[in-house]
Amino acid sequence: MRRILFFSCILMSILSCKEQPKHIPEIYESYTDYKGPENKDLWLAYSKEATTFKMWSPVAAKVQVHLYKNGHDGKPYETYQLEPSTNSIWTKTLKGDYDGTYYTYQIHVDGAWLKETPGIYAKAVGVNGNRAMVLDLERTNPEGWATDKGPSLKSPNDAVIYELHIRDMTIHPQSGSTMPGKYLGLVENGTKGPNGEATGFDHMRDLGITHVHLLPTYDHYSIDETKLDTPQFNWGYDPQNYNVPEGSFSSDPYNAEVRIKEFKEMVLRFHESGIGVILDVVYNHTGMPNDKGDTNGSNFSLEFPGYYYRQNEDGSYANASACGNETASDREMMREFMVQSVKYWAEEYHLDGFRFDLMGIHDIETMNIITETLEEVNPNIFVYGEGWTAGDSPLPLEDRALKAHIQGMPAITAFSDDIRDGLKGSVFDDQSTGFVSGATATEESVKFGVVGSIQHPQIDYKAVNYSDDPWTNEPWQAISYVSCHDNHTLYDKLHVSRRDATEEAIIKMDKLANAIVLTSQGIPFIHAGAELLRTKNEEHNSYNLPDTINQIDWNRKTQHADVVNYYKNLIALRKAHPAFRMPTATEVRKNLTFKTQKEGLVSYQLSNHANGDTWATIYVIYNAQTKPYTYPLKGNWKTAVLGDDFKTTKTVSGTITVPDLSMVVLYQE
Repeated sequence: MRRILFFSCILMSILSCKEQPKHIPEIYESYTDYKGPENKDLWLAYSKEATTFKMWSPVAAKVQVHLYKNGHDGKPYETYQLEPSTNSIWTKTLKGDYDGTYYTYQIHVDGAWLKETPGIYAKAVGVNGNRAMVLDLERTNPEGWATDKGPSLKSPNDAVIYELHIRDMTIHPQSGSTMPGKYLGLVENGTKGPNGEATGFDHMRDLGITHVHLLPTYDHYSIDETKLDTPQFNWGYDPQNYNVPEGSFSSDPYNAEVRIKEFKEMVLRFHESGIGVILDVVYNHTGMPNDKGDTNGSNFSLEFPGYYYRQNEDGSYANASACGNETASDREMMREFMVQSVKYWAEEYHLDGFRFDLMGIHDIETMNIITETLEEVNPNIFVYGEGWTAGDSPLPLEDRALKAHIQGMPAITAFSDDIRDGLKGSVFDDQSTGFVSGATATEESVKFGVVGSIQHPQIDYKAVNYSDDPWTNEPWQAISYVSCHDNHTLYDKLHVSRRDATEEAIIKMDKLANAIVLTSQGIPFIHAGAELLRTKNEEHNSYNLPDTINQIDWNRKTQHADVVNYYKNLIALRKAHPAFRMPTATEVRKNLTFKTQKEGLVSYQLSNHANGDTWATIYVIYNAQTKPYTYPLKGNWKTAVLGDDFKTTKTVSGTITVPDLSMVVLYQE
């Protein structure tokens, strides 16, 4: 009781936004009575015979559950008091079949009731996510769900990831979709663009990608689901209900089960086509429930004010996310929430991977527990994330899940900003250029990216742009990429940094950049639409800009058919030749040898039928110079890629002329 009384002083300070007591983290850490197996299952328990409501809240004096007929209006038709039990868990079991009943929780602290909340473990919610729903999840499973599973991988770098926003892919008026911007529109067969070319689902399958990476697709604050007749756009990095699909992508956000059914149907159709589904998760901060940035009104705060967030020494919310708060993964029950949440998505929705936003805000121990847990669910699931933060954090530097600490997270992959900016220039400086766009002294950064950021004897680490040392154990622990939803598209970045270049040269730079990505040993990652030279009118941060900026314009597929075909051929080359995706650093060091290196030129050889490749030896040459390069050769070689030609098999010896701003691939059988 003394602890609850002491906490009430903290709560009053939080809610009144006054200066808070120092050392609040230590106060939260004093809550140690939650440990035990029962705390690993705080999900609502449903059966046709009874439903048990649960909440963990050590500071609540009372907890109640309100039952509603629908998810958006009206008063509760019944209210029940939850009963305290061991480990600060409050429960209430109601007999009977409550399937389809909406509900909210409400806690009483320091003489006052806080606002209602659907609870952080809600699995189904009504429109705008304000009320949860009791749901028999079995009836949301599409036909064939019991045997559904995603693709199997021998190694994570067998994947070719395609990052997309559900709305972007089909919202263009000429996408041909009958369900634009929806889960089912994303997997609609037979859609055609303005000139009869395949769009959407057919386009992705034809391209040859192995996995789609969905930008945040859990329930988020920004989109008003009651006003879907009015176009709205947001990337979704403002979490509201972490364990429920976003309603605006469904055909009916008012009925809680619909978004779940349609999300599962989407996953099933991808899996039937051999494509895995990766969810972008944002456990590092919560969104704001109103335009005033009220962290205290989040679902976390309405269960246990402040506990799930990190605080500075003065008691204010820490903000390594640059979004107003950061969560405290190192606190036991936040860690448990994250673990149980990803496990739930993996089991209930059959997901094949997770991308962690600002992963560096989380602690290493939590991230390792997550991968260990997911390994038990599905050994083909892989986890990757941004190995950085957006600001400083109270979490000690040595505990953060940063890119520099990936070697201490042996099952996790991080984005390589080394190869990203080494190829095209800094994302934070419009004028900055990279290897493909004319920068000097970028060759070591490219080589570092080619080997997947491992230790390799031929790399001068002091000349790499951001990393003085290798940071992966194995090559697949690095995501090789040159663009994503953040910052400029690749095409726009090349334009803004090289105003002097011709359109022909820009296109060559673009193709060379992703040619390097797709022939590197890390996991290749492509921003949706890059293959058709996607543009956002040079907007740098399109997170809430209209469809006219964010949509994929399918007219560009016709306009740039040669570029689309080039990307398709690159993916096919990688998938056909395992030498480009060796699973271990030992194999890379044994079989990959760098050859001639000059300013604007990098080449290497893959030997010994690397990784079981049918080709005995492969020679790769990247020419970023603006003129052809006459490259000396020893022995006889066959050409696999020469400029845009992926079908030539002529034999060359002595020398080969490598076209300007292009890649050449040669082989010996």
